[in-house]
Amino acid sequence: MIASIPATLRLDNAANIYPASMSKHYSSLYRMKVTLTDPIDKTLLQAALLRVSERIPTFRCTLKSGAFWWYLKRCDAQPEVLPLKPLKQFRLKDQNGLLYRVSANGNEISLDVFHALADGNGAMCFLLTLVGEYIRCRYGVAIGYNSLVWDPTDNVAYAEVEDSFKTYFSGRHGQLEKNVDAYHIKGKELSRGAVKDLKAELSADELRNVCREYDCTVTELLTAAMLSALQEEHRYDRQARKRSVLKVSVPVNLRPIYGSRTVRNFSSYVNMGIDVKDGYLLFKELVEAVKAQKDNDLQKENLEPKIFANVELEEMLLVRLLPLKVKHPIIDIINLLHGDRFVSQTLSNMGRLDVPQEMVPYITDIDFILGRQRGNSGAFSCLCYNGKVCLHMTRKIARDSFEQSFLEQLNLLGLTVRTFEETNIS
Repeated sequence: MIASIPATLRLDNAANIYPASMSKHYSSLYRMKVTLTDPIDKTLLQAALLRVSERIPTFRCTLKSGAFWWYLKRCDAQPEVLPLKPLKQFRLKDQNGLLYRVSANGNEISLDVFHALADGNGAMCFLLTLVGEYIRCRYGVAIGYNSLVWDPTDNVAYAEVEDSFKTYFSGRHGQLEKNVDAYHIKGKELSRGAVKDLKAELSADELRNVCREYDCTVTELLTAAMLSALQEEHRYDRQARKRSVLKVSVPVNLRPIYGSRTVRNFSSYVNMGIDVKDGYLLFKELVEAVKAQKDNDLQKENLEPKIFANVELEEMLLVRLLPLKVKHPIIDIINLLHGDRFVSQTLSNMGRLDVPQEMVPYITDIDFILGRQRGNSGAFSCLCYNGKVCLHMTRKIARDSFEQSFLEQLNLLGLTVRTFEETNIS
């Protein structure tokens, strides 16, 4: 099944920043988790993992440093189902060189991913395909496969492992966005590498009803609620006056826009926010501001130039000829200067997950959790499964006033919010 793809794959255009910024105390990680009705049979899960990792062969690759770029290379080591570990600095040797870790803990199957391998949509496809194969073997269920749950017996297509940035954006001229420094929440950091996670659940029907009232999408409503909470932080922060711009970065899955099938990174972002130098906005005004920005920024003529610019930069002859040992610190510096600096928080919404109907009776919950942020205090992630919207709010600072203000705003909207006990995930 793997003969049709190259033995090595250069990292996709979005992935190069992740090995460049990786250190002893930071690497860009996220966790996905599926909770089943019964305790996990690790032997069956291990067998399913081997089959699915052959079907999606980038998940049998390790990260290598070449003369000029990083690349993925087939790894001889087989993936193993491991005990659940903290979501912190990612060391390849802990996973036999692989860029992810599959864990079984009670009824839960967890997938921890280093972002250089895949974005959330690609990783969720891998995890749900793994869960589908496990359910098929454990319960003898015939699965009706879809775009998120693949048939492990199908052949690998190159389109599934391509760098879609090169496929769709190569050879085009672009322009990077002009940004200003955004307000950042300050606070005493938790012990080195630590991350706290607060989970909340909402009724999807309730949330949709509120969205109808405001004539907006779920992402727009949650972004406005985050901006409302950011206003509260800014209002009482004596050090905040120098930075009046509040912004939430929202990743955008590019696959449905361009018809891509890749399981690697293929997403961009829109930054939505306000400038409060002339005063704070009412919630309805925040929703309207977010809607207008999202409608504008998601138009292809506005979304594409910044993607073209990133691909164009990588394709420049001078950049290509620079040795990796020179590129490495340059990419890291550029990321520091043009990354989290321009946004206050992140909201990654995977939307509604539709798994094959045959799997639904065996899956009680699906979670998506972002790890420690490099430049910001925290980040939000969410998805909708089986009538529930699951939110995870992670942070690296001790105080949680921002998260509590966000939840208070949801309550003011009339939403029933169920919160869970806060946990340490790293």
